Amino acid sequence: MSAATRPSARPATPSTNRGFMSRYEGPIFDADNHLYETGDALTRYLPKEYEGFVRYVEIDGRTKVAVNNHIYESIPNPTFEVVAPPGSFADYFAGRNPEGKTLREMAGTPIRSIDAYRSAEPRLQLLDELGIDAALMFPTLASLVEVNLLDDPEGTCTIVHAYNQWLFDEWPFDYEQRIFTTPVVNPCIPERGIAELEWVLERGARVVLLRPGAVAGTRGTRSPFLPAFDEFWRRVEESGVLVAMHASDSGYQRHANEWEGEDRAMMPFAPRPFSDAVNTGRPINDAVTSAICHGMLSRFPGVRLLSVENGGSWALHCLKAMEKTYGKMPKAFAEHPREVFLRNIYINPFWEDSLEALVDVMTPDHILFGSDYPHPEGLAEPFEWAAEVSAMYPEDDVRKIMGGNMFGLLGLEVPA
Repeated sequence: MSAATRPSARPATPSTNRGFMSRYEGPIFDADNHLYETGDALTRYLPKEYEGFVRYVEIDGRTKVAVNNHIYESIPNPTFEVVAPPGSFADYFAGRNPEGKTLREMAGTPIRSIDAYRSAEPRLQLLDELGIDAALMFPTLASLVEVNLLDDPEGTCTIVHAYNQWLFDEWPFDYEQRIFTTPVVNPCIPERGIAELEWVLERGARVVLLRPGAVAGTRGTRSPFLPAFDEFWRRVEESGVLVAMHASDSGYQRHANEWEGEDRAMMPFAPRPFSDAVNTGRPINDAVTSAICHGMLSRFPGVRLLSVENGGSWALHCLKAMEKTYGKMPKAFAEHPREVFLRNIYINPFWEDSLEALVDVMTPDHILFGSDYPHPEGLAEPFEWAAEVSAMYPEDDVRKIMGGNMFGLLGLEVPA
């Protein structure tokens, strides 16, 4: 079923939390909410022959997750029994950290995960309390899977399917037409990628999650946007499903390691200056450049790619670089890359980003609000951003950015 023929979303229960927003009372669709997985998310449906492929191990008194005998350090507590409070890293990511506190120091006392972080029904009640009409719901733990299996496409497809089965159990892909959970897709083996896409579509998926990075292969990785994967993208276009490229572990830590002489994993909660400076925005920049330069978005112009939790600062440089390349070799492109970028790409900027230049180029029609709630690097009160945006843009533009664009992309009626 195409997005245009899908039913309307019902409006959320009005929230008293909106009372302080004197300049904005319109729809709020949060394009970046997160769930916290339970301990069996990757193992509940893993086939018997993969027993032990994913394990929780104790190291120095801390629980870690191992995938294919590789211990993954990037997520400090993969059980999510306790988590950092929502928004506790806000000052750090806004560049307000004159004392040089570590993220662990900023996190303060951890809190226990509540039911609303773990399942859809209580999360819906929390959305009402927060004044949010609808939200995309992204995984947290799933980000560790694909980067550890880049030489194992069969294992990648198997564990992706096992995770999606768990996800559908706990978080229906379209819950009450207000929570839209994003199952994972990976076309590394095209026929299995298409089968997985069909499986999630049959269960109501409206948005799917694609890691912004090269996909696994037995002879090395390659872009998922090459012609070899065209049948996958043909089905994406036919279905009308949205494809979200959410920030993940795209494997780019290896570039910093080459300069620093180490074999270090990506450590988002223990960042280093060099890695932060050179890797921020690179995976999404490269993914979008590939989708355009390798021609997928011209072969399938109906595909819509959402960039989520990658910020917006990468976009203008990406666009400028492709325009310069087009000036050198215009016959290598089916269309001008600027036209493709502005037609097919939608961007959720960081809440701390400077918006003016991005909006000037993308127009308000391609900007999406996302809070990253309840992650510590996100907003503790997701609707706070509305007040800031309302002070910058006309009401019609604010309504698009804060929710109208996402409702439109899903073919849903915008709540009054």
